[in-house]
Amino acid sequence: MMIGYARVSTDDQDLALQLYALRSAGCETIFEDTASGADSGREGLASAMARCAPGDVLVGWKIDRLGRTMLDLILLAEKLKAKSVGLKVLTGAGASIDTTRPEGKLHLRCRRGSQSSSGS
Repeated sequence: MMIGYARVSTDDQDLALQLYALRSAGCETIFEDTASGADSGREGLASAMARCAPGDVLVGWKIDRLGRTMLDLILLAEKLKAKSVGLKVLTGAGASIDTTRPEGKLHLRCRRGSQSSSGS
């Protein structure tokens, strides 16, 4: 099952574009947050993670909707991997991340490696 996650930072922003993209990608369930990406207590993301079962894929519209930093994304991907859950980003700079495909796993490993070598 594909499980979507959408986030905006403020009430002034609109989730409509993200929700449309996630539904179009085949997400059956979508969790939402209105919170800063720096906020580690995002209930929607926590609920999405809890909903994911082995074989599911967590889908985000853009990489920055899932985490504030590359380290956040790597930690998220590791948690999902431990649950046998894939991670897919639909658009933007992270659109080549799809851990259900070999090239997507490679892309994430390369980002992880550049994060490690930069000392961040």
